[in-house]
Amino acid sequence: MKLEYTLLCEDIRVEATGRLSLMGVMHELIVPQVPVTMIKLAILNHWSGEGQHLTEVRILTPDRRQTVAVSQPSSLTLPAGGFADNVTVFINTAFLQMGRYVVQTLLDSTLLAEKELPVVLAQETPPSIPLESQQVH
Repeated sequence: MKLEYTLLCEDIRVEATGRLSLMGVMHELIVPQVPVTMIKLAILNHWSGEGQHLTEVRILTPDRRQTVAVSQPSSLTLPAGGFADNVTVFINTAFLQMGRYVVQTLLDSTLLAEKELPVVLAQETPPSIPLESQQVH
């Protein structure tokens, strides 16, 4: 089994076609103040490989001493050479301080990957740098 990627979003929906729609894809959480509570936080893990496995996701505080949220183990079955998307949704997740939270993905109760989720105050974010347009000749 291989975890191809992890995406953090405000919401993930399954469309009538079976495709996923991702809303509010983020690499950091910009907030007006802390503490802050996310009404919904969705995590998409995209897997490749084969076999039957259990996967779970947890979020740790920046110092890794406390668990902010933990999912129930979820069954994942992939045919040989297959792939699958696993969506974990956390409701009313509280971030009590700024810092680099840790999103962990476990496979069969073994830590497989970690991704940082920085929580920063809005005024602390650097100003955006205007992009220069280029002319094509």
